[in-house]
Amino acid sequence: MAATEIWHNPKCSKSRTAKAVLDETGGDYIERRYLDNPPTAAEIRTALSKLALEPWDITRTGEPEAKELGLAKWGKTPADRDRWIDALAAHPRLIQRPIVFTPDGRAFIARDDQSLDALR
Repeated sequence: MAATEIWHNPKCSKSRTAKAVLDETGGDYIERRYLDNPPTAAEIRTALSKLALEPWDITRTGEPEAKELGLAKWGKTPADRDRWIDALAAHPRLIQRPIVFTPDGRAFIARDDQSLDALR
């Protein structure tokens, strides 16, 4: 990846804040509106690897889709991992936002001051 990439939802205030920080830095970045251009299961696996997280760690369990799927009752073991990833790929609104990927291989869920400072 040559530039920083942000998985962005412009309706989300945290996502807009992270995008504003990227704008402040003046560097090149790719804005991926992930609700319009959802990541594939393979891209989610790559994101999870860079984040060093599991799919349930980046799932917005309060979303209506999460309740419809019954995510609260799903297991959180290695055997359950693919099921969660498939759900995130099929329902991208469930993906925590924003996720920022840097050219050096780092990734952040940029929702707090510490993560935003890492982008500066």
